[in-house]
Amino acid sequence: MASCKTDNCGCSSAALAPPAGIRVARYRIDNMDCPTEERLIRSRLEGFPGIATLDFDLLGRTLSIGHRLDSLAGVEAQLAALDMHAVRVDSRHTRLAIAGMDCPTEERLIRERLGSLPGVDSLEFDLLNRQLRIDHDPAALEAILAALAALDLPGRVLDEAAPANAAGDAAPRRPWWPLALSGVCATLAEVMHWVNGGNHWLVMLLALLAIGVGGLSTYRKGWIALRNRNLNINALMSIAVTGAMLIGQWPEAAMVMFLFALAEVIEARSLERARHAIRGLLALAPDTATVRQADGGWRSMPASAVQVGAQVRLRPGERIALDGVVSAGRSAVNQAPITGESLPVDKAPGDSLFAGSINGTGALEYRVSAEASHSTLARIIQAVESAQGRRAPTQRFVDRFAQVYTPAVFLVALLTALIPPLLLAGDWLEWVYRALVLLVIACPCALVISTPVTVVSGLAAAARMGILIKGGVYLEEGRRLATLALDKTGTLTHGRPVQTDFQALDGEAAQVQRVAASLAAHSDHPVSRAIARAAQEAGLQMLAVSGLEAIPGHGVRGTVDGQSCHLGNHRLIERLGLCSPAIEARLEALERQGKSVVLLAGPQGVRGLFAVADTLRDSSRAAVAELHALGVKTLMLSGDNRHTAEAIARDVGIDESCSELLPEEKLARIERLLADSPPGSVGMVGDGINDAPALARASIGFAMGAAGTDTAIETADVALMDDDLRKIPAFIRLSRATARVLRQNIALALAIKAVFLALTFSGDATLWMAVFADMGASLLVVANGLRLLRQAP
Repeated sequence: MASCKTDNCGCSSAALAPPAGIRVARYRIDNMDCPTEERLIRSRLEGFPGIATLDFDLLGRTLSIGHRLDSLAGVEAQLAALDMHAVRVDSRHTRLAIAGMDCPTEERLIRERLGSLPGVDSLEFDLLNRQLRIDHDPAALEAILAALAALDLPGRVLDEAAPANAAGDAAPRRPWWPLALSGVCATLAEVMHWVNGGNHWLVMLLALLAIGVGGLSTYRKGWIALRNRNLNINALMSIAVTGAMLIGQWPEAAMVMFLFALAEVIEARSLERARHAIRGLLALAPDTATVRQADGGWRSMPASAVQVGAQVRLRPGERIALDGVVSAGRSAVNQAPITGESLPVDKAPGDSLFAGSINGTGALEYRVSAEASHSTLARIIQAVESAQGRRAPTQRFVDRFAQVYTPAVFLVALLTALIPPLLLAGDWLEWVYRALVLLVIACPCALVISTPVTVVSGLAAAARMGILIKGGVYLEEGRRLATLALDKTGTLTHGRPVQTDFQALDGEAAQVQRVAASLAAHSDHPVSRAIARAAQEAGLQMLAVSGLEAIPGHGVRGTVDGQSCHLGNHRLIERLGLCSPAIEARLEALERQGKSVVLLAGPQGVRGLFAVADTLRDSSRAAVAELHALGVKTLMLSGDNRHTAEAIARDVGIDESCSELLPEEKLARIERLLADSPPGSVGMVGDGINDAPALARASIGFAMGAAGTDTAIETADVALMDDDLRKIPAFIRLSRATARVLRQNIALALAIKAVFLALTFSGDATLWMAVFADMGASLLVVANGLRLLRQAP
């Protein structure tokens, strides 16, 4: 162990709803289009007084600033000093529920249509909840709704204050009989074709019936897509089926349309699992609570109607409906749904309760501290929902790839249909048929859908563990962490000093402790409070103190039981001339253990020594050992003295400790680590407030104990809902698992496409085989992505 003294690019950013008192100003900055400008602006504005949040959208060249400022003139002056051409954009945020939008096909169609509308600034899609958040000019809303209706994807305006998860419209369930009838007709068409040895008017009739019953919606969507110059799967399938009929492949056209409709239904059911993964969080809190009325009676009320300050009664075994503070009773509460803690937590008057947690065997009464829509659980759900908008690097790559892949394969299909017959004397029907097969596999549905399902599954699994990840980018990039800097107080330690040692040197031990505690009880210093608390826990009564006087930088003096006494540090004892080699040896031994020593002195000399230390969390040693096993180097950044920092680091197993650091020095240390390390490899763990500059600068910032804390949930990249550091190795393992699944899905989707491209040119692929390959690949990658849900304990 050594001792010293002393970027992520997001194409879209999903901001949380601003907390109370925070206003949002939005700027368009035309010369901000890469991470270099983002870092420049962030470094200038992050420390600006009154600024709470910075939300960058590099693709849209916009910056949203959450602030508490009366005037933004100072902010605009800072941007101008950086030569950033910032123009204030007054836009409106509207959330729409779109029942028919549940896969990337509809997202691309909507994005292309609305992206060209004047007055539309940004689009933020939530496919799992079928919602779209739009930043736009107020006058543009009518045109937006009309454009969606023209796409046969009508939108319903949602209340922005409503929980994101609860507001989405469910897609209407398709009746089963048209699909069944289509399958029967397609099968009969195949049988009749085989019996007659070719086409027959009955074969064509059955095929038309199968296509009409099972594929009308596909044709309607395909026509809308073509009208909007979009080659989605519906457009490609419509062209392929129509082409098959034109070249006389009636039974195969019918079977292809039926198989496609069947695969769409199966895929929709599979995606519902990912939707329920997050919606299941919402079901943790009950809909009703038992509330005290003005006449003193109790009545069950909807949780959404309960006001802050109301008294709620909680029976044994009940699930808690709202955040609150215990006012009466004692019980053990299972907080695992919120914090991921494996054991129940004892609750007594004054302790916090979280909505969604489960009461144990005792009855409780509590005062509501937050409305249902602003509970810790609601903020967790909102954060996970918003995280879907921050696309992971792999997802951005896949989206860019898909934009090139489909037109390229469509062009190859067109050339396949024309070049062999025209230039190589090939058979027209054979090569047109091969071109139609290529069309079916031209849509990268499996590739595109695999990434959001995988990322959302990972986010939901993390939320169940009590790890709140603020975007897919952090979930995926967590695997790169190679160095983790940890704050000491409140992170590795409890942040509350306790008395660890007591040595009576003159007189009865209990009396020495009573005298010291009586003096310490009159001080607000954390060390003094620890001494007084230890005496109270031992059942010792305080003594009367007279003539109490503080000695700045040294301690206190006063008269106890008629004797003048001093309680203070090493310097005070030296000043009194009471130090001796024996006492010096005792002090050095305790201080080398990282403990602060206080001495009680009477008229005859030193009567007792009290050592106080900030104790380690139970999870710290295990967490550091797990990090080392994962290949992550650990570094402690502390403002404490060198002896204490070294002792804690040695006890925990930290690789390197840096002591006596101011907040700006912690930031400088993180910046040096970033300069000497690969991109995305430096993390920082702190309390989310005191270490804010270093947390913000690190590749990934982790906030400890975020449950119930607005600031930590809203500002951290990753928030640990309780104080268990072992969640960080769990996050890294989940990140690595997510990256593996993403790579598997991409490889699987591309391999299947490549195989069928080869089979098509060799003449061995058929239309129905292509449908199986395309939709089968989609189902496989969805199922593979959902495996991450099993990562939750």
